[in-house]
Amino acid sequence: MKLEMICTGEEVLAGQIVDTNAAWFANEMMEHGIEVQRRVTVGDRMQDLIAVFQERSMHADVILVNGGLGPTSDDMSAEAMAKAKGETLVENALWRQTMEAWFAKHNRHMAESNLKQAWLPESAVMIDNPVGTACGFRVKLNRAWLYFTPGVPFEFKQMVQEQFLPFVQQEFALNDKVALTKLLTLGHGESILADKLEAIELPEGITLGYRSSMPHIEIKIFARGEKAIGLLPRVRKHVRELLGNAAVAENRMSLAEEIHHRLNGSGMSLSVAESCTGGMIASQLVAFPGSSSYLHQGLVTYSNESKVKVLGVAPQVLDDHGAVSLPTVEAMANGARELLDSDFALATSGIAGPDGGTPEKPVGTVAIALATRGKVYSQIVQMPRRSRDLVRKLASAIAFDMLRRELLGEEVVVDYASISRAKVALAS
Repeated sequence: MKLEMICTGEEVLAGQIVDTNAAWFANEMMEHGIEVQRRVTVGDRMQDLIAVFQERSMHADVILVNGGLGPTSDDMSAEAMAKAKGETLVENALWRQTMEAWFAKHNRHMAESNLKQAWLPESAVMIDNPVGTACGFRVKLNRAWLYFTPGVPFEFKQMVQEQFLPFVQQEFALNDKVALTKLLTLGHGESILADKLEAIELPEGITLGYRSSMPHIEIKIFARGEKAIGLLPRVRKHVRELLGNAAVAENRMSLAEEIHHRLNGSGMSLSVAESCTGGMIASQLVAFPGSSSYLHQGLVTYSNESKVKVLGVAPQVLDDHGAVSLPTVEAMANGARELLDSDFALATSGIAGPDGGTPEKPVGTVAIALATRGKVYSQIVQMPRRSRDLVRKLASAIAFDMLRRELLGEEVVVDYASISRAKVALAS
């Protein structure tokens, strides 16, 4: 089966919004062993839409079309599909009734423009949207089924999971069992990871894939078929051994998710004091329900004054060593931990850039500390030629990795191939 995707909308084409639907869809399909082979983005122009529907329908078996099903004049997907097939638009009485019932249930007035959403190409098969006012539909053109979905993310995702996936699995007899293991890595470039895994001999039915999602690179181990699935645990173990310290989590989207999984319900607690990361560590954790069970506080102590008054960092430490130093970040971590007697505390202080660097402490220099009830671990890493955002993301990920290693009883401070370490300390 050859699967493609067409994304519609001027705001997507112009870069005014990030097309998260496309990224999610491709990943969701990959999770089920289905590869998206091509993606096209087209604006809200009738002739362009007609042309791309006609052209791609000559090559694909299924095309997921996302967007353009709303009530406004720039929502053209249904009309463009009808014109591409040489059909008229016909009102779908069932969907009109569904919309009227939806608006009545929510005690809302249905505008005249909403009626547009019930008009579909004459040969279209209507697809229910249980959480919105824009139904989907599918139409056969040339060799392809074009499957139209709304652009609202939560409507789109529900339709893909509940209706699109069952459709393609049944239509194309995708009965082969698949299994997937994802290994999250940190601090190693894709080429370095590929070199580490180059010599591995993969059994038939098992393949490796790489996905860059900074600050991580994810390695996917795909197994297709019963025999390959049975061999997957052995291959996974071999890959992890070859990766060594590069592998930091399994079947997680981020190290924040890994930390949440390990702390949630554990009875252990965490405080965070952030300077250069500006709340990123705490924000990533509170994205997960249940983080209140372990996260005591997240403090953004950006100025030196706040480090002194909130965390109790001695002014002399700042005068002697500066804000980006092991003594300062250790004091920040200790101060944050002691405020609420947390089991652990993480602290960061650095120069994210693009300005503020010195020859001794260039842009990309970050001090990171982990305080426990008995020890403080700290290190200074240098990440030159990275953007401000990436420096903050990498610093947050390294902090999470220090905590993860402590929770597992492993060496807390380790080398990362693509990140330089300037200093390291272990204080009792």
